Amino acid sequence: MRRPVIVVHGGAWHIAKAELEANIAGCRAAALTGWERLLSGAGALDAVEAAVRVLEDDPSYDAGRGSYLNRLGQVQLDAIVMDGQTLDFGAVAAVERVRHPISLARLVMAQCAHSFVVGPGAEALAEHLGMELCDPADLMGKQDAGSWAPPLPTEVSDTVAARPGDTVGAVALDLAGHLAVATSTGGTPDKWPGRVGDSPLVGCGAYADDAAGAAAATGSGESLMRIVTSKTAVDLMAAGHSAQAAADLVLARLWDRVRGYGGVIVIDPAGTIGLAHNTPNLAYAYVTRGGGVVAGAEASPISTPGRAAGLAAVMV
Repeated sequence: MRRPVIVVHGGAWHIAKAELEANIAGCRAAALTGWERLLSGAGALDAVEAAVRVLEDDPSYDAGRGSYLNRLGQVQLDAIVMDGQTLDFGAVAAVERVRHPISLARLVMAQCAHSFVVGPGAEALAEHLGMELCDPADLMGKQDAGSWAPPLPTEVSDTVAARPGDTVGAVALDLAGHLAVATSTGGTPDKWPGRVGDSPLVGCGAYADDAAGAAAATGSGESLMRIVTSKTAVDLMAAGHSAQAAADLVLARLWDRVRGYGGVIVIDPAGTIGLAHNTPNLAYAYVTRGGGVVAGAEASPISTPGRAAGLAAVMV
């Protein structure tokens, strides 16, 4: 009998010791939420959306309620969902008044003639489709919105541009054998207004294809975009590499080609998972075939960033 599989991540970055427990707990809760949906017969799309909504509600992550501010003191959120059965996707970017951008991305995919909508147009579409908008202040979890003074937008900080963030993502395989992926992010801290990273870009932050696998990436978006990270991982599985080998190889390519930092979670059509990162930590959780949850935020050798740290391939 086929068993469903779900893997979630809470971002590839350096997680402070004081934040480790909360990051791991949030991933565990998200994975279990998605797993329960899958066991009930829901599709992979429903599962990844439900899992990411849990992470968007958790201020531990740079998504939804926990999002970073840009250089003007604004929260601007990005998200994508992709269906591995049809290769259809929906994405939104630079939305400021949407509590669950992942659900808006799902609505774009299901009810809109377009695939990618941004900014005020995406918010107007959300209202048109019946979503209730929120106060942007409700999403400012990473800073004290009452006392923070925005800097002048004179230039983009080089140190900020190189800093990975705690974007969230999920990949799932349902009982019917279909794959799906979802990612959501508040972007990098102190980013230039209107900046969009890899997360909502099909093939970069996410990709799913029932014929080959699904992947969700996280880390330094400008680097991840350059090698089309998630599509590259899926293509590696299509070429015959195992899920773990695909994760390791795409992280090696990220470093070798663009000296990029990040992480990736992948799943193949048989339900085998892979995970790799070259950052100090990657928060993650997955549910085994027996219903047990494996969660952690394992460290990797930061002194050798080109060496991707990954889990052994697991048939969960």
